[in-house]
Amino acid sequence: MLTQSRETVFGTVREDSNNYSSQNENKMHGKTNLLKRISLEKLMDLKVDYAFKQLFGNEKNKAITVVFLNAILQRTGRKRITDISFSNTDVGGEYYKDKKSSLDLLVLTKDNEWINVEIQFANKYDMVKRSLFYWSRLYDNSLKEGMRYQQLRSVIAINIVNFNLFSQTDLLHTSYHLYEDEEQFKLTDVMEFHFIEMPKLIKDWKANNLDPWNDVLARWLMMLGMVDSRNGEIYNDIYRELEVIAMNDDSLREAFENWEELSMTQEQRLAYESRLKQILDDESFKQSMKSLEEEAAKKEQMALKKEQEASKKAQEASKKAQEASRVEQKAQKRMQDAETKEQVTERRMEKTAHKLLVKGMDMAFVADATGLSMERIAEIKDEIEM
Repeated sequence: MLTQSRETVFGTVREDSNNYSSQNENKMHGKTNLLKRISLEKLMDLKVDYAFKQLFGNEKNKAITVVFLNAILQRTGRKRITDISFSNTDVGGEYYKDKKSSLDLLVLTKDNEWINVEIQFANKYDMVKRSLFYWSRLYDNSLKEGMRYQQLRSVIAINIVNFNLFSQTDLLHTSYHLYEDEEQFKLTDVMEFHFIEMPKLIKDWKANNLDPWNDVLARWLMMLGMVDSRNGEIYNDIYRELEVIAMNDDSLREAFENWEELSMTQEQRLAYESRLKQILDDESFKQSMKSLEEEAAKKEQMALKKEQEASKKAQEASKKAQEASRVEQKAQKRMQDAETKEQVTERRMEKTAHKLLVKGMDMAFVADATGLSMERIAEIKDEIEM
């Protein structure tokens, strides 16, 4: 059973020696700006996979990547990472007959664990199944010929998404393992999933529910969320807070410096803008297709509704016609029954008139007694005399 870690609060990694909040007021004066050469508006959005990979997947930035990963993994109590090596991010394709897919960030820790970090700007995939798929590929690939199963490496999947994924929780960071259904003990450490939802981070920030002064992961995620290229928004208040914190956090300050350099490099900038345009175009196309599908579905529903209404009216008209037919048939039957009854009565009276005339009764008396006309009485009398 794949279940969420039983922690119920936002996992925090706290510094051992620095109390940033007590130094905040003193450091606000005479501080050096983090960004020395470009404005906030020129910074790349780190939630775009290209920018994320350039910053955290770069060998020269290994130290900040280790800090970032430790901040995430501290939530589940895993052993602290001391060193990583970057690996080829090509794995088997996600679709049938695909040759390969490319992961965003894949590292191997000194303790021989795979860590795959996926960052998704737009919600175009089934993220849970996608993450499970990549996990299975990496886990399977770690078994080489001649190896025993016990030599399989643990695979940790970290997913950072720029959209709301789980409606069941308000937690921005959730983690999952395999647990026994009844007693909830962990089956194995080889499988671990993390999901971080960036919109919930901004929501928590605006609600004043984050503590970046003491929570290392909060400050790194706030760095990722500071630039919102989808909505053309920059969170200056987040920047100002991180700017002060970075005076005592060397890794965060180094990350800002490398982020600034990355955003200023023309070649990198062009590649980033091309990737961002592709993502936004794909997102726009997907939204347009969704709107078209919704419009088509709406029209189809309206047509179906009209068809159902027309069918209902036809059924009602048919029902009315059938009812009218039944009424007419009943009326005809009543008329036929009445005619038959009258004919029977008339024949009986004719027989009575015949008997009376044979006995010599007067024609007027017979007509009065039977109700037959004088003409009919005369005809019956003629028949007798013939």
